[in-house]
Amino acid sequence: MHGVDAEGNLTIRRQLKRRYVLAFFQKLPPCVVGLEACASAHYWARELQALGHTVRMMPPAYVKPYVKRHKNDATDAEAICEAATRPTMRFVTIKTPEQQSCLMLHRTRHLFIRQQTAVINSIRAHLAEFGIVAPVGRKGVEQLLGVVADSSDQRLPEIARACVAALGAQLQTLKAQIVQFDRLIMAWRRSNEASKRLDEIPGVGPALATALVASIADPKAFRSGRDFSAWIGLVPKQNSSGGKERLGNISKRGDRYLRSLFTAGALAVIRYAKIHGTKHRPWLTALLARRPTKVAAIALANKIARMAWAIMTRGVRYQEPAALAA
Repeated sequence: MHGVDAEGNLTIRRQLKRRYVLAFFQKLPPCVVGLEACASAHYWARELQALGHTVRMMPPAYVKPYVKRHKNDATDAEAICEAATRPTMRFVTIKTPEQQSCLMLHRTRHLFIRQQTAVINSIRAHLAEFGIVAPVGRKGVEQLLGVVADSSDQRLPEIARACVAALGAQLQTLKAQIVQFDRLIMAWRRSNEASKRLDEIPGVGPALATALVASIADPKAFRSGRDFSAWIGLVPKQNSSGGKERLGNISKRGDRYLRSLFTAGALAVIRYAKIHGTKHRPWLTALLARRPTKVAAIALANKIARMAWAIMTRGVRYQEPAALAA
């Protein structure tokens, strides 16, 4: 802990155990408390706010420039204290327990999906060692599990059969859990008005709509739609100097999960437009004519992100452009 007064003079510098934090701050008059937005930071921010303090949370990357020389807990606390007083510092909005619960739902589902992919790859790799292969896709995995279930197939030794059968059982369990989490996400979307409004945007499904509401505690913290898109990492990386603008690939900063959902939604819109025609989307038609599909998808994802910010900020519903409504 590092504390200073209004003039910047050091008033306290000590180590504070977790079990003494709330008791210590209960004795203090209302003051400004700076925190890094890391594990359990939102919980402590809510607890300190309940005691009447003003909490300012900052991304660790914004605090790092204020760390002097060697890194330790005391130096980190001093850097956080210094960063919290900067007039141009950007602060993180404190999330509610409901928002954190929805984010936990998304993180757990995403973990299960990664585990499902790992199990499928393991099944394919193990059976390929015995010359048993199948086409790519869900049906291919089902064919492989059918071979494992057939005890009369002599290509697979019994020990290997038992191992792959265990992986198959694990795969079925993961699939059932993912389906259950999908239902929970749908239920959360139906119970939240902002999520239902976001779900009306082309390219924004229930997963992205609920993830946006859970991740963005206060959309007005961003000055514009471009700032919001830059926070997600969908704008070009700049290396400009001397009045010359040099733009590169997208920065890929911010929330990787949201960026992947925006990109997947944009690819879905492009795929639908290619099947049913793009004459009602002149902007997308012109973009696809001069850029590859994936480049166009990033540009469209940027556009969708800006529309999502506008809807969250203004509290309005999505309105189709005149070309689409005609």
